[in-house]
Amino acid sequence: MTCMFCFKLILAYEGTNYSGWQIQPNGTTVQELLQKKIAIILREDVTVTGSGRTDAGVHAYGQAAHFHTEKPIDIHRFKYSLNATLPRDIRVLEVSEVPHTFHARYSAIGKIYHYHLTCGPVQDPFKRFYSLHVPEKLDIALLKCGAACFVGTHDFTSFANEAYKGSAAKNPVCTIKRLDVVEHKRSIRLEFEGDRFLYKMVRNITGTLLEVALKKESVDTIALMLQQKDRKCSGQAAPPHGLFLMQVNY
Repeated sequence: MTCMFCFKLILAYEGTNYSGWQIQPNGTTVQELLQKKIAIILREDVTVTGSGRTDAGVHAYGQAAHFHTEKPIDIHRFKYSLNATLPRDIRVLEVSEVPHTFHARYSAIGKIYHYHLTCGPVQDPFKRFYSLHVPEKLDIALLKCGAACFVGTHDFTSFANEAYKGSAAKNPVCTIKRLDVVEHKRSIRLEFEGDRFLYKMVRNITGTLLEVALKKESVDTIALMLQQKDRKCSGQAAPPHGLFLMQVNY
């Protein structure tokens, strides 16, 4: 019987130039590049499985992934070789051997996402690829009040794209442990921590919160949106470039 080794990767990537994490028929993805580079280094085809898909344009500081191989690996040399061959907007931060039962997606018990907003009439040119510019004045009290409405265990069908297939169809109930509004000079960071997130859930919640903070929607409508279980009743998704996958918890 062939001995199989399992290795976990922690990755950071700047998502601007990629069609997301997951391999797509048209467009370069992070998963595709990783698999190709690992195959060259190990001289063995591998399948790299991520903790979940990030959309085109979404960034990551702490994406997790795993792969199996028949070969033992010098993790320090492997990490160096992988970073030397990958594009500079993808970096492998950590490599570790894990039990063969480990699964980047199914072993995860939670994730942390951040969504960045730049506030004020003029966009900071150094943040234009990494934050959503909101030139209108936001009501921070309403933003925080709206954020509190999402904390807890809810059916998030109304805030999931592809709500009737995939993980949302199997189980649309998620628990958001915290949704913090962190204020900085001319910027705001929304920090999401939960047990799991449905497809585009963070971006859809962010879009709805912006409508509340801009007084286009009432805070009271959030509870109604959750009850209706209909994506059409919630806000437009915030664009991908402000979103970062920060950490996957195991």
